[in-house]
Amino acid sequence: MSKYSLEAFVNETKENPHERDYFELEKPQLLEINLNNQSVWTKAGSMVGYIGNIQFERQGMLSGGLGNLLKKAISGEGSKLMKAEGTGKLYVADSGKKVRILYLNNEAVCVNGNDVLAHEQSIKSDITMLKSIAGVMSGGLFQVRLSGTGHIAITTHGDPLTLMVTPDNPVFTDPNATVAWSGNLSPELKTNVSFKSLLGRGSGEEFQMKFSGNGWVLIQPYEEVYTVEK
Repeated sequence: MSKYSLEAFVNETKENPHERDYFELEKPQLLEINLNNQSVWTKAGSMVGYIGNIQFERQGMLSGGLGNLLKKAISGEGSKLMKAEGTGKLYVADSGKKVRILYLNNEAVCVNGNDVLAHEQSIKSDITMLKSIAGVMSGGLFQVRLSGTGHIAITTHGDPLTLMVTPDNPVFTDPNATVAWSGNLSPELKTNVSFKSLLGRGSGEEFQMKFSGNGWVLIQPYEEVYTVEK
């Protein structure tokens, strides 16, 4: 059999039937969720296929719900989740970004809102906002604090890097390249430019997020810029 035959192609790329974990990495950019009469939250628009009997319910915002102000402020699909319920295999992805599965054991992690791909129903999600115009201009308008016990899946452009934060060594990051951080950290926003020049430009170079204390920050080799509605 030729290595380029259709049969060889199917055998190389087909789904692995032996994988039965709730959350599985089927490919580096493709998450498989094995539902057995369960519910899961996934990023709206992330479903690329499914097998079995699964129903989908579109949610207006993240599962915690938010007011009209944030709904008007955020454009695109990054703020919205979809509830999938039933029995079968669900496949989700986000623009070819790499997927990382994390299991929280009564722990918390903060994630850029656009980088949350999926989480179990047992996980609590709370939205926090950067109370600064710089946060809006950077596109890092909102973050999601995921806490409890269960699986979550986050996405990154390329291979991420974790930077350790200690009291002697705070970490400064570009908001557009910051994916996640440990739940005990509360970042500050640092900027040295005037309000006028900040509004005139939308790049993330003029300001940084500062992380102090003990914990970690996950960054990606890419500046992800989001559109904010006028």
